[in-house]
Amino acid sequence: QVHLVESGGGLVQAGGSLRLSCAASGRTFSDNVMGWFRQGPGQEREFVAAIDWRGLNAEYADSVKGRFTISRANAEMTLYLQMTNLKPEDTAVYYCARSMYSLINRALGAYDFWGQGTQVTVSS
Repeated sequence: QVHLVESGGGLVQAGGSLRLSCAASGRTFSDNVMGWFRQGPGQEREFVAAIDWRGLNAEYADSVKGRFTISRANAEMTLYLQMTNLKPEDTAVYYCARSMYSLINRALGAYDFWGQGTQVTVSS
């Protein structure tokens, strides 16, 4: 079993930056794809980014490409999401999650463990 805890959310003005962290506990963190999802007010949870266990391959939603960077530190069992040039439409609760698979999958159903979420609010 894996326990995930996000942190780093907060209020930021448009154009600003935030770095989200996801601390994991439990075994087998390093050999699974990890991802970030977000859910805005009144919206469905959507894929943001994911990274494979070696940190060599990553995928991003079109809406965040060029602005967000996902990374992982396996020795520390921590997943990161560096967010730059934030926009109001980035406002959401951000969740980290562990995939059941070794290849990147954007579907929510591919992820079996989820954090509690951290709020990111971007003002105009």
